Amino acid sequence: MAAESAQTLERGLRLLRLLADGRGGRTPTELGAELSLSRPVVYRLLTTLTSEGFVRRDAEGRVHLGFGLLALAQAVQPLLRAAAMPALRRLAEEVGATAHLTVAEGDDGLAVAVVEPSWTDMHVAYREGSRHPLAKGAAGQAILALRAGRDDYFATEGQLQEGARGIAAPVTGLPWLEASVGVVTFGPLERSAGPRVVAAAAELAAALG
Repeated sequence: MAAESAQTLERGLRLLRLLADGRGGRTPTELGAELSLSRPVVYRLLTTLTSEGFVRRDAEGRVHLGFGLLALAQAVQPLLRAAAMPALRRLAEEVGATAHLTVAEGDDGLAVAVVEPSWTDMHVAYREGSRHPLAKGAAGQAILALRAGRDDYFATEGQLQEGARGIAAPVTGLPWLEASVGVVTFGPLERSAGPRVVAAAAELAAALG
């Protein structure tokens, strides 16, 4: 019974991750095909997840993430912020730029932790809770690269704010988290900034893993 329960839980988590990929809702048939599960198994999973508010069905019968996940997300964000602060603080001080942790929420990126450098004359004020499309800015592009199975770091300029330069790298090795670590500044960034951002992302992944 324990093994069967664990398998059911694993299948339910896979289903939720699939719905969280930003590609929109699926029919139960599409979910079964993508997860290699039979229709009866998918319907049993959906019945349980719907009753808990973790998934919902629209008027056309397509399945989407439910609002019950918001309570879980709100509980996790403070934990993510606390885990990220040491790495972000070191990164901000070393690079001399505002450091941030961004997580994916569908097609948007959400800044859940931000640290400003203490010694610079001027730096970007980046607010926790800021949201932007993943297609714009280094933080979002790093998350999109993560979805594509790549671990490159990205550098952009002026995509989210005129004159602002950003570098970000994905947080890899955590299948439950789509996130990136990055820095943003109005001034020039040293050549070493990219590797330092990558190192900070790896440090966070190790702390969370």
